[in-house]
Amino acid sequence: MTYGLLKWGLDSIMDKIDRKILQNLQDDARITMTKLSQIVGLSKTPCLERVRRLESSGVICGYHARLDPEKLDAGHVSFVQVTLDDTTSQALDEFNAAVGKLPAVQACHMIAGGFDYLLKVRTDNIGSYRHVLGEGIAKLPHVQQTSTFVVMETVIDSMAVPVP
Repeated sequence: MTYGLLKWGLDSIMDKIDRKILQNLQDDARITMTKLSQIVGLSKTPCLERVRRLESSGVICGYHARLDPEKLDAGHVSFVQVTLDDTTSQALDEFNAAVGKLPAVQACHMIAGGFDYLLKVRTDNIGSYRHVLGEGIAKLPHVQQTSTFVVMETVIDSMAVPVP
């Protein structure tokens, strides 16, 4: 993990307190500055200054509410392998721009291996997924082939990033 810190120039300014701040904010983004400062052993003002520095440096990218997909009719998860017919920079850019416009696509990763992209798709049921596949994913620029893997049970689905 040192490489990541060096990449952002944070190796000399990120210490144990910063890491403790990050871990606690990641566990509970709604924690008060007063409580956070008590946990990390600082007074409120220096703690707030550190949080603002971590935000301005881009280490903290935002604060989010974690929603229950089942209660929002988005409990059906599929992973889709996508193979493109062209992998030039222009083709990749066209695919990247278009896939971002599909609301059901929760994540899109370019892959090194036997296919080009792995998508995480959320819908309410298999019928909705079939529609997203046929009317959305299959019509994306340069899509040659897809393979779908339907999730039967989610065992771990964490958005937490390990804090070194």
